[in-house]
Amino acid sequence: MPYRETPATRAARERKREALLAAARTIVAEHGFAGASVQALATRAGVSTGGVYSYFPTKADLLVAVFRQAADVELDAVRSAAAARPDDPPGGGTVARLARAVDTFARRALRGPTLAWALLLEPVDPAVDAARLEYRRAYATTFAEVVRDGVGSGEIPDQDVDVVATALVGAIGESLTGPLSPLAAARDGRAAGSAPTAHEREAVVATIQRFCLGAVGARAVTPAPA
Repeated sequence: MPYRETPATRAARERKREALLAAARTIVAEHGFAGASVQALATRAGVSTGGVYSYFPTKADLLVAVFRQAADVELDAVRSAAAARPDDPPGGGTVARLARAVDTFARRALRGPTLAWALLLEPVDPAVDAARLEYRRAYATTFAEVVRDGVGSGEIPDQDVDVVATALVGAIGESLTGPLSPLAAARDGRAAGSAPTAHEREAVVATIQRFCLGAVGARAVTPAPA
């Protein structure tokens, strides 16, 4: 008689899979993808090395799943920040949305530099890099929606919205390379993986925000808190 998975065994299997994902997320947040060896993942999740492969065919499959889970959280935060709000200023609503989205993107990255470096910039397996490109396009789509609304309302000059949105995502990521780099903590005398000081974060976020608003021809605004 062929084996048939019962609801109980299916639930148990899903719990073990989630435990592996949670272990991998923790390791990546602490050490980046470079620290996510199969042995480390198995030890953290309390399973055998072979057990890892019973839930994910390859290590790359596991890391892509981890990347997507973590990246979804960050993308959702930026999308929420970019959404229109009742307290957005009249005549400057889309500019406030853009400022808020940029602020959220940069600020969240600087608060969790190891995870942000892993998601945005760390050299990774080609499968993870392919997923990263998908998310870059998703960020660009989010920014494009805001810029397009701004062009339509006259708050932002007419421009090639899709090209500009892609450029914004690239500019933010490149601007964060220095602050997020694992070398930055050592250079600044901070513990490995620690975030820049609040003052340093504010300065970097303000500069990136000012640049992005200027790049689309918008005047600076003070966004509602994200």
